[in-house]
Amino acid sequence: MMAKSSTLPDAIRTRIDELLDGSNHAQTIGDPRTAWQQLEDAHILSQPWVRPHLKVHAHMLSLAWRQRDVREIVGQVSRILLAGPGSATGRYPAGNTGRSRVSAFVAMPIRDDLESLLATAPNALTSETGTDTR
Repeated sequence: MMAKSSTLPDAIRTRIDELLDGSNHAQTIGDPRTAWQQLEDAHILSQPWVRPHLKVHAHMLSLAWRQRDVREIVGQVSRILLAGPGSATGRYPAGNTGRSRVSAFVAMPIRDDLESLLATAPNALTSETGTDTR
């Protein structure tokens, strides 16, 4: 098992908060597509850390609830159960968007802007097998 990144860098914390705020704003103006995109980016950034990862999934569950999307609600509940242990042990699928429409176990490519930000945190871009996901 790999060493996980224990301290959330301020730049990543700030960006996650901006994305969550952006998602809330998009919901307020009736733009669910942008709201989900903001949450997906926040999810990718939050995966290495337990609390932020759980917080993002809670926001995803809240949006799914508002949209009355049963599939997404069920998926988010299961992901909330997996997110904490996955982040705590460093066993998470890096780059995964966190939505119910994708497997919770499949790593995905990380966009360059998000990858650059994650690169500021030791081990944040390392998968559970110890290979670099960049």
